[in-house]
Amino acid sequence: MKKLFLFLLVFSIIGSSFPVLAQKTDSNMKNGSTSAVPTPPIAKKKPKETKIHGYTMVDDYFWLREKENPEVIKYLEEENAYTEYQMRDTKDFQDALYKEMLGRIKQTDFSVPYRYGDYYYYTRTEEGKQYPVYCRSKNQDKSGEEVTLDLNELAKGYKYLGLAAYSISDDGNLLAYSLDYSGYRQYKLFIKDLRTGKNLPESFERVGSVMWANDNKTLFYSTEDAVSKRSDKIWRHVLGNKDSEMIYEEKDEIFDVFGGRSLDKKMIFVTSVSKTSAEVRYIPADQPTVNLKVILPREKEHEYSVDHYDGMFYIMTNKNAKNFRVVSAPVNDASEKNWKDFIPHNPKVKVDGITFFVNHAVVSEKENGLDYLRVLDLKTKRAPYRIETPENDYAIGLAFNPEYNTKTIRFNYTSLITPSTLFEFDMTTMKRTTLKQQEVLGGYDASQYVADRVWAVARDGVKVPISIVYKKGVKLDGNAPMLLYAYGSYGASIPPSFNSSRLSLLNRGAIFALAHIRGGGELGEEWRQQGRMSKKMNTFNDFIDSADWLIKNKYTKNDRLVIQGGSAGGLLMGAVVNLRPDLFKASLAQVPFVDVMNTMLDASLPLTTSEYIEWGNPNIKEEFDYMMTYSPYDNVKAQNYPVMMIQVSLNDSQVPYWEGAKWAAKLRAMKTDNNPLMLKTNMGAGHGGSSGRYDALKEAAFSYAFILSQMGINK
Repeated sequence: MKKLFLFLLVFSIIGSSFPVLAQKTDSNMKNGSTSAVPTPPIAKKKPKETKIHGYTMVDDYFWLREKENPEVIKYLEEENAYTEYQMRDTKDFQDALYKEMLGRIKQTDFSVPYRYGDYYYYTRTEEGKQYPVYCRSKNQDKSGEEVTLDLNELAKGYKYLGLAAYSISDDGNLLAYSLDYSGYRQYKLFIKDLRTGKNLPESFERVGSVMWANDNKTLFYSTEDAVSKRSDKIWRHVLGNKDSEMIYEEKDEIFDVFGGRSLDKKMIFVTSVSKTSAEVRYIPADQPTVNLKVILPREKEHEYSVDHYDGMFYIMTNKNAKNFRVVSAPVNDASEKNWKDFIPHNPKVKVDGITFFVNHAVVSEKENGLDYLRVLDLKTKRAPYRIETPENDYAIGLAFNPEYNTKTIRFNYTSLITPSTLFEFDMTTMKRTTLKQQEVLGGYDASQYVADRVWAVARDGVKVPISIVYKKGVKLDGNAPMLLYAYGSYGASIPPSFNSSRLSLLNRGAIFALAHIRGGGELGEEWRQQGRMSKKMNTFNDFIDSADWLIKNKYTKNDRLVIQGGSAGGLLMGAVVNLRPDLFKASLAQVPFVDVMNTMLDASLPLTTSEYIEWGNPNIKEEFDYMMTYSPYDNVKAQNYPVMMIQVSLNDSQVPYWEGAKWAAKLRAMKTDNNPLMLKTNMGAGHGGSSGRYDALKEAAFSYAFILSQMGINK
């Protein structure tokens, strides 16, 4: 869940839900003149009561959910106008940051072509254009280019464009692709005949995953429920037919369903998955008309996934293996009695995934908070080989590798000081070749920066890893400004990766720190379990304790410490400013999941039911009681808060705009300080903010201007 936003100024009267325009002297105005200055918007209170478990919950701002209500839109625009006014002194700074960030980017560029079938596929960007152009050529040098999709053309007339599916049929003739024009992550699937450049007549709404069968005419796809957005159905469609056939419906509200095809093109897999269990079905990809078969029936707390190799199923499972193991099983009966260990469980190493190629397998794994890729030779049985990683803190992962019959793979490597680098690795000779490193214009020199990993000690004695980067010469005497970022949910690991825009922070003497707190997956499955459900408070305590540790160890001080988090990381921001508002100078909360109780009590909202086993089900009193202890919106109190910027998107389907809007309204009504509180709404985007690369960069410049100005840096 993540990001950003726009502005407008509207006049109103006292007693409405909008701000009054007051006559105040603007210290920046010359000759003592005055200007109309908006006071902070004050939202109307329209109490809504919810009675549950003997409690009466009162929500004064529930009405802000009414997206079609002109009064709501006007309120958001008033908040944008107020935010623009509060940020007025940073206008030139924002422009300078944008130009600075843009100046590091090679605007006209190509991705490295990858081979699939008879073609090499790649994207290219052109200076001045917001979106990439998807291309292919029968030649690796890109001669004889064919454009498969030009997103710039498709985006004409729209404020937003998102591409999800991009799937080529095996014969190279057809492209299945899906587009979202609102930011709501509601995708429509189209099928393009690449021989003619025309779309076929059929199209499908609310599509998620897409898989071609081997016959180049049968398409499988998943769709989502129109209200809850839960992915709940799998369809089979034969090109030319008027209708599609539903072949599976997932009726359990805590499960979503999606599909995929094995790299060897033998199997179509359909996976029903919740946060803590899974069930996989299959159809042979060369027999697309047969019925789905269950591989292993779902069991409580059993998470598993399946791949196919050399006539066998390979199952990555957590059964009797908290950090997962891989077993093989025959296709005709994959029950546990037939399992054979392929990768035994190792409590110190978490298996994140396995990918099979014709003669090799590549295991993605984690050990002591670091990612590794391990290559297994399936023919010679020689000792496994871990791909070398030269730094003590980094991110590594398989790149897109669509070819099964290959001896080389591609992987991505990056760190806080190493730009993203695409390598090719020969799995027989163990030699790597650099295919491309992200070019950073303007003379970037990694040797001028320091990247490290430190370990903070939480209140219960647990050590929390923190990734840190700063420019050489910064004194660690407690006076440096710092931006501290974290996420800490869903078992997601936030990689310590390079970001050229971040140089605008580092080059001004600030330190960037990334706290890998519990609830994430950095230290394995136990790390995830220790930060979810009835242990969620560990996530917030880890962040607070990490901040305290950084201050005590002279990296920064609290009046120069700015914190940032988005989506579930916005939940983190909301919780920690309630718990320790004195610890931070300012907070940037992006598309924040803060209205936990109201959202989780509404089963019609996207994500709600599937997340009962991430946060808890508030219809169960014990879980309700625990969630109430940290829900940011429900724990706002009359106290001083740091400077706060809240960023939401009007078309966000993951975390609706009203969560941040309601939170801002309640904070403004209750907080006892005079620190600025700003709400900025992107009126034409979704969870990830603007889709165009230049628009997104302008949003980044705005956010950095806020962060740096709160650190006392204004140019």
